[in-house]
Amino acid sequence: MNSDAVIWYQIQWNFESELLITQKLKMEKVLKNVSFLILLLKMCIMFGQETVTHKRILIDVGHGGKDSGAIGINGIEEKDIVLDIALGILSLNEKSGTPRDIYLTRYSDTLISLSDRTKLAKALKAGLFISLHCNHSDNPNARGVEIYVANSTSQYSKDATWLAFQLQAALNKELGFESRGVKFFDFQVLRETVDYCPSVLLELGFLSNLDES
Repeated sequence: MNSDAVIWYQIQWNFESELLITQKLKMEKVLKNVSFLILLLKMCIMFGQETVTHKRILIDVGHGGKDSGAIGINGIEEKDIVLDIALGILSLNEKSGTPRDIYLTRYSDTLISLSDRTKLAKALKAGLFISLHCNHSDNPNARGVEIYVANSTSQYSKDATWLAFQLQAALNKELGFESRGVKFFDFQVLRETVDYCPSVLLELGFLSNLDES
């Protein structure tokens, strides 16, 4: 084999090896995403069965329309990621043998005001309110999941805090997401639902992190 043939063989081998690695990583991400959806749906159902009088669940799909939310690697937008997650949960629920009563605050790329999101929770008499978001940082190594609960208290605070810790533990143990803790903050969607039902806000990884985007 002459030198040109050897060089070409090495180039081809390197390309095929990198392609296989890329395909493997993509498949791992797909499998992890599916597992992630299943886990979120499972936690919603478990919570609805055990601690909530009303079984209706409202998933608040963050941002939308002209509000892109965080913009990550390769221009990926938070509003699209959380919508994909929410629609995925809805699809899995509808295909299950015993679908639960799950609604979304938006089903397409539209902008819904924060107050309208919480008004919908009240109108639907939701038994659980989960707001989906993604994180972003100037530090490309920042990673992990944060879960927020309202920093004001009500009769639902204990249930909301319990769910937040259960979600955090499950995402870490079952899917390997780094835990950034359960935090208490005065987000509007939490503040305006705290007196009506258990509510949590999830920051589902960093779009600025290559592994999590």
